[in-house]
Amino acid sequence: MVIKIATWQQLLAHVDVINILCSFTAQLNPRHCRSSGPTPGAGTGEGLSGTKAIENQLKICGYKSNMDVVALYLARQGLRSIPSLSQFPRLRYLWINNNKIQDLTFLVKNYCLTELYLNNNELTDTAGALKHLRSLQILFLHNNELKKLGKTVKELKGMISLQTLNLFQNPLAYDPDYRLYVIYFLPSVQLLDRKSVTQRERESALHLYNPKRAWVMQSIAFGKRVDTSLVTTVRSSRCTQPARRPIMPSGCEFGNNTNK
Repeated sequence: MVIKIATWQQLLAHVDVINILCSFTAQLNPRHCRSSGPTPGAGTGEGLSGTKAIENQLKICGYKSNMDVVALYLARQGLRSIPSLSQFPRLRYLWINNNKIQDLTFLVKNYCLTELYLNNNELTDTAGALKHLRSLQILFLHNNELKKLGKTVKELKGMISLQTLNLFQNPLAYDPDYRLYVIYFLPSVQLLDRKSVTQRERESALHLYNPKRAWVMQSIAFGKRVDTSLVTTVRSSRCTQPARRPIMPSGCEFGNNTNK
């Protein structure tokens, strides 16, 4: 089977992320960032405590201080809860998929997150835990128990950089106008539920949720030119330092760690 990969986002959805993570952190401490095997309790009914899972990852990746931590892989640990991650203010990449998480309050201080993988958990509500993540670019929330479409989308409205979003396999996704609703109220999203957002879908969403504006824009298109206002994006000064993207190791095999 041939898998076509067009973007980094799609690549990340298929590769073995634990190898990526260790490849990246090996640049910081190449002697210590080596995974000798699966984490005890991972993928079984046994599970670990959130604190122990974090300690294991810090040890595997050889981080010298909390300020060095930009990525954490806590997927498939059977976790039901996670302690606050506020001690990692520069955290940008976080995998918590395939656990049993129901509460996201541990993210309240992680303003610099750009990629967050929460799929395959037991979330019924985001409960105000994500609205401050204005730097987020990739968010996976599929295969949870999110029911309220309006409330969930409202939570994500402040994510002005959000480009990739997965919400499928949640009860809210069965709303007949679900896709157009998300497209209209989250205009920065370019890839929704693994499908690119098309211009036709954007136009349909505009006609459905703001017919007056759609009429005005159509009139302008066939009439006089208008100047578009410049939009200034304000980012937190804590997130201005660029973080190096995890490097794809040679010979990495495709998997389904974040996408199932």
